[in-house]
Amino acid sequence: MSLITVGTMAFDAIETPFGKVDKIVGGSATYVAYAASNYVQPIYQISIIGNDFPAAEIDALKNRGVELEGVEVVPDKKSFFWSGKYHLDMNTRDTLVTDLNVLADFNPIVPEQYQGSPFLMLGNLMPKLQLSVINQMKTRPKLIVMDTMNFWMDIALDDLKEVLKKVDVLMVNDSEARQLSGEFSLVKAARVIMNMGPKYLIIKKGEHGALLFHEQHVFFAPALPLEEVFDPTGAGDTFAGGFIGYLAKTEDISFDNMKRAIIVGSALASFCVEKFGPDRMKELTKAEIDDRINQFVQLVNFDIDLV
Repeated sequence: MSLITVGTMAFDAIETPFGKVDKIVGGSATYVAYAASNYVQPIYQISIIGNDFPAAEIDALKNRGVELEGVEVVPDKKSFFWSGKYHLDMNTRDTLVTDLNVLADFNPIVPEQYQGSPFLMLGNLMPKLQLSVINQMKTRPKLIVMDTMNFWMDIALDDLKEVLKKVDVLMVNDSEARQLSGEFSLVKAARVIMNMGPKYLIIKKGEHGALLFHEQHVFFAPALPLEEVFDPTGAGDTFAGGFIGYLAKTEDISFDNMKRAIIVGSALASFCVEKFGPDRMKELTKAEIDDRINQFVQLVNFDIDLV
């Protein structure tokens, strides 16, 4: 089983109330790959980097079963760079710097060896690029999962709606769901968004968990209460990687199995925030993941006698 992931491989500068780092590897495709590689390999990466992306980071990804034939290297430019500062609540942040660099010229190409992969994860990118990747697939993947953000709703809404017609699962946060749908109620918002194309909708609520919608069904997964959160930057992408990685491993895309996949994604995201960048994801063991998933199970498991 294999998985294609499309997104950024970048550098971040991050400041939170608990620390600061001036330059660390990040990017949506990086986080997705580290998370998903715990469940499925190979991972077929599609991205773009500059001449400054560290060889050690490339080797680390390769050691996790990430194939990089679809990663374009631009020798005379720098990689995408983002800098942000988080507020005390860690749910809101200010973007300080966005240097597109190589990302400004990104034209994703699906290599021949990637064709036939049954799972496709479209990380947060310009909708036209996401659509381009879908259109390059000779055989439609079994499951297409897409992430997006409010920025594209502001400047590329028509393009975004075109992509939504072609995907199976959309991931957004609660404010993005409200913006996209024009509805404040998340239940009403989900109905509007699913009418745009996706069969499934995941609404992420940060430290308050995540909602999964499909037809008339709703599932809620809590977030694990954590004592310390150092950096939430890659948590959403890690969640996505765990979610689609688990589905790829089990080869089961039913609603019931997506419930399990959300718990897996939530568990991996809870690790990601414990250190800056993807550092925590690099050192994770299967025993740690299994124990954390069990904590999630215990968090919501109860017996009750109906009288």
